[in-house]
Amino acid sequence: MAIKSVLTDIKRDLDSHVGERIRLKANKGRRKVVEREGVLEKTYPNIFIVKLQETDTGERRVSYSYADLLTEAVELVVFGEKGECRIEAHAR
Repeated sequence: MAIKSVLTDIKRDLDSHVGERIRLKANKGRRKVVEREGVLEKTYPNIFIVKLQETDTGERRVSYSYADLLTEAVELVVFGEKGECRIEAHAR
């Protein structure tokens, strides 16, 4: 039950940053790490959507689960009005 509460807290935290510019760092396995900038577009009960600005193809949308943040497969840094804010998830 504690994990579900942590995932709810992560979603609530991301809800407050919808529409803001973010830097996304995703571990794709086998030592592949992708780092991109985009906008946190929308949050849903189990996933969140990031709109990336690709240089050659225009826009692209990717989705990740809140568990990806919890397991540190994905890291987010939000560029707010007050500077950078790292979204961190910790199991209690």
